[in-house]
Amino acid sequence: MSPAKPIVLVIDDEPGHRLMVRAVLEDVGWTVLEASDGAEGLKICQKRSNLDAVLLDIRLPDRDGIDLLQEMKAVHPHLPVIMLTAFGSVGSAVEAMKLGAFDYMTKPADNEELKAVLLKAREYLGLVRENQDLRRALGGEDGSPRLVGQSPAMHRVGELIRQVGPTEATVLILGESGTGKELVVKAIHAASLRHAGPLVEINCAALPGELLESELFGYVKGAFTGAVSNKPGRFQLAEKGTLFLDEVGDMPPALQAKLLRAVQERTVEPLGATQSVQVDVRIIAATHQNLPELVSSGVFREDLYFRLNVLEIKLPPLRDRIEDLPLLTRHLLHKLSLKNRKPFRDVAPGFLEALAVYRWPGNVRELENVLERALILARSDMLTRDLLPDHIREAGSSALFPAGALQKTTSHLPRGSNVPAEPTFDTAERHVLIAALEAQGGHRGKTAEALGISRRTLQYKLNKHGLTSR
Repeated sequence: MSPAKPIVLVIDDEPGHRLMVRAVLEDVGWTVLEASDGAEGLKICQKRSNLDAVLLDIRLPDRDGIDLLQEMKAVHPHLPVIMLTAFGSVGSAVEAMKLGAFDYMTKPADNEELKAVLLKAREYLGLVRENQDLRRALGGEDGSPRLVGQSPAMHRVGELIRQVGPTEATVLILGESGTGKELVVKAIHAASLRHAGPLVEINCAALPGELLESELFGYVKGAFTGAVSNKPGRFQLAEKGTLFLDEVGDMPPALQAKLLRAVQERTVEPLGATQSVQVDVRIIAATHQNLPELVSSGVFREDLYFRLNVLEIKLPPLRDRIEDLPLLTRHLLHKLSLKNRKPFRDVAPGFLEALAVYRWPGNVRELENVLERALILARSDMLTRDLLPDHIREAGSSALFPAGALQKTTSHLPRGSNVPAEPTFDTAERHVLIAALEAQGGHRGKTAEALGISRRTLQYKLNKHGLTSR
């Protein structure tokens, strides 16, 4: 099957120029659609999702081409639109380029230049489509990196990413260390219209104040001893992309005023410079700290907090989404298996149970470290409970049988119920769950409290043992 012909839409009120463009482009294999005014052109654009390029006259009888450009980009954000002007107006062309035009040409268009510009446009659109396909293959349906988890909390996070990704809104990500804030940043960037641009990160807690300032805003030659040349800051390096301010809650107060101006005005002033530099970046910030408390105590500027917190995403700690643990564990083990060239087939009974009752203060990062250790120490492709660190195995035992819990709960079992004197882990766990549920009249909150485990851990165990109908 021969490949489909590329399609270009020509929006121009001059029939002679449209005729010339058609003759040139059809001769090199393009399909040419025509519109004589903006309304007709927009209608075609809205109906056709397979356009490869648009040639748009900057002066139309019914509307301004600049306004039409914005309307068309709202329909097809990546569609290459080439502006045509008979006036050679640099000002209009620059404005159009800022608003997303792919290129501009003066009328009448030179035949060879026209073919070259459209070839570039088609190559660009091909790269965009390949990138989208790759992102879909590596991540979610929308192309963003996949967040592993089926819990309600992670579904909410995923939905927020889908909503905020295509916008220009500044995002503040909150969560304990190790919850995966960096992955959320990558997902937002991948889902944005800036995904082809750079994603630049800086850890505000890792650098002292003076060094952090020069890294953020850059400096000019001679700004201080050792500044032998100009150096762009992270704001400038993130041009047309996304700047991720990690651990922004640890930023020194003296720098917060300068950051506030950069966020508000999208301008930075390099150290030693006499003029500000305009930057085009999207800002995402993250912190494990309680920013409202820092604002109340005067450590963090209130105006900066509200500038950063246009939309807030809270990442739940692992202990609050324990139902995601089996899926997350297998996902991480497959990744670690490839990284370490160690085969992995499955986990033995008791392995996941031990993980499920541990509190995970280090969250997903700690889980990944524990799993990598187990994978490296394993002598077969089956991971067993004895490969886990002592503190995790001991936490599992104490959480399952807190002092007096077994005696307390089994005393309520119906006469003749059989609790083995030396039960296996799974058998004992099932009996304790049944006993505890019956002792508490089926009330799950009281059952979890009696066993000394969280409600989420209880739900995970009930699902595992097929006790959800009780």
